Amino acid sequence: MTAPDPRRWWALGALVFAVLAFGLDVTVLNVALPTLAVDLHATTSELQWFANSYTLVLAAGLLPAGLLGDRFGPKRLLVAGLVVFGVASVACAYAGTPELLIAARALLGVGGALLVPLSMSVLTVLFPGEERARAIGVWSAAIALGIPLGPVVGGWLLDNFWWGSVFLVNVPFVVVGVVAVAFLVPNLPGRPGQGIDVVGIALSSAGLVALTYGLTEAGERGWGAAVALVPLLGGGVLLVAFALWLRRAAHPLVDRALFRSRGFTWGAVLATLASFALMGAMFVLPQLFQAVNGAGALGTGLRLLPIVGGLLAGVQVAERLRNRFGAKVVVATGFAIMAVGGVLGTTTGATDGYGFIAAWITVLGLGLGFALPPAMDIAMGSLDTERSGVGSGLLQAMRQVGGTLGVAVLGTVLNAGYTSAVDVTGLPPAAADAVRDSAAAGVQAARDLPGLLGSVHEAFVTGMTATLWVSVAFAVAGVALTLRFLPRRPEDVVRAESGHDYVAS
Repeated sequence: MTAPDPRRWWALGALVFAVLAFGLDVTVLNVALPTLAVDLHATTSELQWFANSYTLVLAAGLLPAGLLGDRFGPKRLLVAGLVVFGVASVACAYAGTPELLIAARALLGVGGALLVPLSMSVLTVLFPGEERARAIGVWSAAIALGIPLGPVVGGWLLDNFWWGSVFLVNVPFVVVGVVAVAFLVPNLPGRPGQGIDVVGIALSSAGLVALTYGLTEAGERGWGAAVALVPLLGGGVLLVAFALWLRRAAHPLVDRALFRSRGFTWGAVLATLASFALMGAMFVLPQLFQAVNGAGALGTGLRLLPIVGGLLAGVQVAERLRNRFGAKVVVATGFAIMAVGGVLGTTTGATDGYGFIAAWITVLGLGLGFALPPAMDIAMGSLDTERSGVGSGLLQAMRQVGGTLGVAVLGTVLNAGYTSAVDVTGLPPAAADAVRDSAAAGVQAARDLPGLLGSVHEAFVTGMTATLWVSVAFAVAGVALTLRFLPRRPEDVVRAESGHDYVAS
């Protein structure tokens, strides 16, 4: 086997700048939505499409982007993805109508679809198995850091500048990222003669878009709504058709042998399960801080930072433990720690101070640091370098769906618990419906209805408690699945130590 590239850690630094912009954009839009509703005269539907246009294009583009990276080499497409992301950010900032902003957000999704899988595929090629877990940990932390920084940076910018500044904040990261990737990431060869599975791309992209849209609508309107149910069923049918097509395609988009690999299959499943927990927490916690604790956007972002701190600490500790005990024990421990954090969270009361909340969300982050990077490393260790882009795209597509599913499922549980617990006795029907709609609406109504605020706070905590118990159940399932199915070490490391060059099965 060839020696590792001596520039690999510098290349990782360049990739951190690339994905940090992506992580920031995940949450920065949420801060600006109230302002956009006023300044652009956007309807509720248009506000939803500001987010959906980005999410759906991202879901559709992950697998095709991975294929292009494998065919033409990831470096030039990473630079192209950063340029598209930067141009789209400027277009978002200066969009004068809701329609232009929706289109610019869709273009932003194209850039994101190139950045995420291709940056991960570079890690797979540059870092040998024993170092890849650390590199993936740094890469994951960079994306995770952007999530709480979005509200922090966005809140400060909105307090001092116009709404377009929350999109322009991406531009410095993009500029540094382009220069860093151009000079620090080595040119990695592609496979220009690789066939393109047009049917597979169409089926997988359409299926992922439909499934993601259905999950998003289910979280907003309920699982029984036709606008959620139809795309969910349609997306499922398309993805089944995609799986069947892979059996007969001359050059299948995804090598079916991947799914015969325990490392890839269960590493990807468990990384998806961890993403479910992460995005579910990021959905619930901002509402707790804003509706119950009265924090603004800036304060909410700062209050989320302990999750990232816990994740960073978890990555460092897990790396040391993994060398001794293997990934199976470390990932299972991570899910167990997440379960403990969730159980602690269920004891939160409406009047508890931030100190206790910070403690249990730090525990959640610690568990994520133990579970997520090693699970992703086990999955990536099953990929050959020539198809690492598509494999990374598939892994990220699964995580994207898992995160969207987490928001939909946990949001449904939260809303059901809140609606059933809030006391609207004596309120006019219109006011009662508004209060039941969400805790944020309940807090607004309580300004004119003394005595309602306490009920809203208690009801939200009741819903959050139910949500956390669901998260605990998923974390316990993660422990069981890890111990039963996850390999102890990545396949490429095992093969290298046995004296055989790594060849994908």
